[in-house]
Amino acid sequence: MAGNNSYTIVEYFGGDDGYRCGYCKNEKGNFSHGMWSHSLTVQDYQDLIDRGWRRSGKYVYKPIMNKTCCPQYTIRCHAVKFQPSKSHKKILKKINTFIFKGVVPKEHETVEPMDSVCEVAGPREPIKGMECAITDIQKEVAECPHITKVDRNEADVTPTVSETPRKEPGSVLDGRTTAAVPKPGIGVDPNRPPCRKAKDLRRERRHQKEQMKHSSVGASSTLTISPPTPTQTNQTKTLEDFLTETCPDSSSHCLEAEYSVDGPAMGYGSFHQQYWLDGQIVAVGVIDILPSCVSSVYLYYHPDFAFLSLGSYSALREIAFTRQLQKQSPKLSHYYLGFYIHSCPKMRYKGQYRPSDLLCPETNVWITIEQCLPHLENSRYARFNPNPDEGDAWVLKDVGRVLVLHRRTIMPYTVYCRKQKGSSDETEVKEYASLVGQNCAERILLYRA
Repeated sequence: MAGNNSYTIVEYFGGDDGYRCGYCKNEKGNFSHGMWSHSLTVQDYQDLIDRGWRRSGKYVYKPIMNKTCCPQYTIRCHAVKFQPSKSHKKILKKINTFIFKGVVPKEHETVEPMDSVCEVAGPREPIKGMECAITDIQKEVAECPHITKVDRNEADVTPTVSETPRKEPGSVLDGRTTAAVPKPGIGVDPNRPPCRKAKDLRRERRHQKEQMKHSSVGASSTLTISPPTPTQTNQTKTLEDFLTETCPDSSSHCLEAEYSVDGPAMGYGSFHQQYWLDGQIVAVGVIDILPSCVSSVYLYYHPDFAFLSLGSYSALREIAFTRQLQKQSPKLSHYYLGFYIHSCPKMRYKGQYRPSDLLCPETNVWITIEQCLPHLENSRYARFNPNPDEGDAWVLKDVGRVLVLHRRTIMPYTVYCRKQKGSSDETEVKEYASLVGQNCAERILLYRA
């Protein structure tokens, strides 16, 4: 992304043509406005995503909500107030169990189409476990072949986006990982004991607990950073508690977290996040660190490790990371998950990261998801703002104030029109101005040949 002293320069493409929807597979049902960003400042992108825009590389797009087959609503989570749900805790425990003991879940769960992040800014001692290396990608988006791509925005955002990862030589994932991965189709493991009834297992666990109470006091658990105290034992574990559990020396796997010395503390922009398991890369994510939020873009992950629910796991790490950044910059307090698509059941998981808000498509104000869901149960497209008289407060009414870049000269649109007698693009410029809003229209340079 461009630096603070740079201009944002875009070419607006409109949004008349329909293309294939990645959710309902409608061949011509997906409609969106599009812009190509030659440069993009972090503040301008912050303002754009708060009006329903998202980026895929340098292409910035905004779904035409009342026209597209699967409306995509911008969603943000209040990271500071976030509390992990039971399903989130289950995923975190599953990750830790796999790392500490090498235990693979019996049934591979469906993986959400989402992902990636690190936990704190700046250098620190690595946690013995998963490695999440952060690298700055200011001017490009990473491509990791041979792995599954997970978008937090939407699938097939433009007709030119490839649906199949392309192969390239020399991939970091060409070598097979040494981690123990279950092989399909081998049936029941004869070396494992037969299944037992759940009630028998519960009875046995209760019996073991009773025996432990009567045994001598032992050492504190090796999975906690510090020995538990009487005031800690009854406290609910936080998200950070799960993510910072220390691996014992006898752990089956090594999933470490590394932090670059010039990580997020260096400023805003785009960053790669690499997840390493036993010395092998298993996932690569991209996030945007913006003035008011951490925006998750996408994650590539190794398909052999889909059973670890890396999408949800990385989202939880990104939330914890946002909370760390908020301590440095109080304004940076939200975590953006891309788009929430209620009409697509497998994309509803984003609504589980609460408290969260959805962006009203007509007034561009944030409404709690609890208020929005009843509307979405009745209709795919819905206005969330309960005030019927309220409109878009930041719409630009005077199109002449739109900044234009013409022949390397910056000028208001009114000046451009005088220079270009007979110009017929006023309708297009008005549409563009209404979509980007007053702040962006008066800052962003609209390229005109």
